[in-house]
Amino acid sequence: MNILLTGGAGFIGRWVAKRLLDEGHQLWILDDLSNGRESNLAEFQGNPNFKAFIKGTILDEELLSNLFEENRFSICYHLGASINVQDSIDDPRTTFNNDTVGTFYILEQCRKYNTKVVFMSTCMVYDRCTDESGISELHPTKPASPYAGAKVAAENMVLSYYHAYGLPTVVIRPFNTYGPFQKTGGEGGVVAIFLKNDLDGKMLNIYGEGTQTRDLLYVEDCARFVVAAGFNSAVDGEIVNAGLGEDISVNELALLIVGSSERIKHVPHIHPQSEIQKLLCNSTKAEELLGWKPEVTLRQGIEKTREWIRQGGLS
Repeated sequence: MNILLTGGAGFIGRWVAKRLLDEGHQLWILDDLSNGRESNLAEFQGNPNFKAFIKGTILDEELLSNLFEENRFSICYHLGASINVQDSIDDPRTTFNNDTVGTFYILEQCRKYNTKVVFMSTCMVYDRCTDESGISELHPTKPASPYAGAKVAAENMVLSYYHAYGLPTVVIRPFNTYGPFQKTGGEGGVVAIFLKNDLDGKMLNIYGEGTQTRDLLYVEDCARFVVAAGFNSAVDGEIVNAGLGEDISVNELALLIVGSSERIKHVPHIHPQSEIQKLLCNSTKAEELLGWKPEVTLRQGIEKTREWIRQGGLS
């Protein structure tokens, strides 16, 4: 199939690209490199099915129009977005334009060519988990940051195109994803940052009390989930979660990685108002509709990520 992947030079996007190319699809990647890196795609350059990398923004309607007209995509995996919570608090306009308006522009092209839309949302749209059964897709939403608010708005537009036009669309909500190719600096995820600091012999800084929990999904499991959603009509018009199904507190995670509480320091939280105290995913729907289950344990995933960083993974 001809497939468009927005945000394909990013962390999760890179793994989605790899899976699609491994399956033999013809792939075009659109990314403005505000978050991603073209170097993430270096290993795909010789692949005859990797048709093009286009440096550009989803806010460029003319660019999108030309891309869709020339290539008539069967599926659009829409991962391109502003994803930093603090950035959305400091500058909500940019996040809203990229995540909501940009998604609308994508939807309009997909409607024109009946291209299936797989929209990458986030677990950050949810209210805190209240019991050990985990957060299902019926759990209340509580957009506590402009990032989450922009994603909820975009989700509703995506689903409206399914109901109004019969366009095949699906909203996917992966939980906290980590693994190789995630940035290990300030914009990275907690696992990558902790591992990098551990390997460098630095202190691990925890925002707030560290009692907040995360459901950590290894990136190759996430990519399998993302790709599967594009090829299964059972999820059309649906919202679908994916997570490990286990949560761990940030304190416990830090101790697991560094092995000593003496190298852990608590610092003031930069956005406590947008913190979700407990995140635990219920992926029953993904298992029922897609046959998807996570395969990599947290310990296995941490070791895979540690090894990648040790071998010179990007910061």
